[in-house]
This record gives sequence, structure tokens and C-alpha cells, in this order.
Amino acid sequence: MQITGKLHAIFETKQITERFQKREFVVETADNPSYPQMVLFQLTGDRCQNIDPYKLGDNVTVEFNVRGREWKSPSGEIKYFNSLDAWTVTSDSDSATEQPTFEAEMPWPENEDVPF
Repeated sequence: MQITGKLHAIFETKQITERFQKREFVVETADNPSYPQMVLFQLTGDRCQNIDPYKLGDNVTVEFNVRGREWKSPSGEIKYFNSLDAWTVTSDSDSATEQPTFEAEMPWPENEDVPF
């Protein structure tokens, strides 16, 4: 799944266990400007630093998965939790700075045969 919006908040990385860390951030969507939505995402593991290049107010696109789980309390009550696990975070300015250059754009000399 994918969503685009304005980066509203970035939180510090939290070390949950010795081998698991997560970092949360909020994207404000404006599909309906009268009712903007604040959507909480999380980055986990090695992806926690993927939000570092961005600052509050940047327009970003987040590719993510919806995750859900069930939890049973000691008293037997069952609760359900959802999380939005972000895989990539990009912005329009990323593509503008990472344009590859191709040698094929150079004109082929007229006096040389094609090598194939």
C-alpha cells in the first residue's frame, strides 16, 4: 500500500528488546482538507534510519504493510492491535536528485559501424 502526505512528527528510535527496535512517525494526509488525518507509521530494525533524510513539513510517500495481531490478557479478554509497517519513505525531491545519466544519450559517430 502507499500513501502521500506531509511529515508531521518524527519520534526517537525505541529499543524494544535486545534485537528489536522501532521508530514511529506521523504523516498528515489531506484527502479532505477540512478533516486532515494524522496517520502513525512505524519503521523497524535496519529501516529505522530511513526517515533521517526528511524534516517536518516535507511531502513524503510511504510504502507500507498493514499488520494486525490478537492479544489475550491474563483475565481472558481478547484485544486486537494494528500497525502500519513502513518499508520505504521517499519524496519528490529524491527522484529529482537521483536522475541517472546514460551514455546512450550521446550521439553515435556517423563513421562507425554498429558493434553488433
